[in-house]
Amino acid sequence: MKFVISGKNLEVSEGLRNAVEDKLGKLDKYFSQDTKCIVTLSVERDRQKVEVTIPVKGNIIRSEQVSNDMYVSIDLVEEVIERQLKKYKKKIIDKHQNVESFQKAFLEKEYDQAEDELSITRVKRFEIKPMYPEDACVQMELLGHSFFVFVNAETDETNVVYRRKGGTYGLIEPDV
Repeated sequence: MKFVISGKNLEVSEGLRNAVEDKLGKLDKYFSQDTKCIVTLSVERDRQKVEVTIPVKGNIIRSEQVSNDMYVSIDLVEEVIERQLKKYKKKIIDKHQNVESFQKAFLEKEYDQAEDELSITRVKRFEIKPMYPEDACVQMELLGHSFFVFVNAETDETNVVYRRKGGTYGLIEPDV
């Protein structure tokens, strides 16, 4: 794997860089050598956050972990990604497209997924009315949800607003 390590509100020391490469280097057994692993280390007050994004053809494998110790956050993020890979192996690997992103041993090994199968237990249908993103945020809050799907009155496209950590809002727009 090729690591791209950056820091927000902190200087990435050689010790941190080595810890990231050693710990996340354990994921080498799953990915091909040219797979890029983007790691962002950040500090906000007492929160030590590690964000890892691994783009593979057609999918993004991502984890974000926070603790009061950067080294603990690094350990946690590695464990979560490894668990994701094993749990969703069949879903993230399309044998015709994504096979070059992963190691042959990972592709051939079977992992127990019986208790982790994804299933949709409820389907909701509702009328989508055109509205502005700010109105969608208000509607989301009135419903007590953490996200809201709507048709943007300005662009006539389906968008999603969501509540971010820290009480701010985000908007997801299609990239056409």
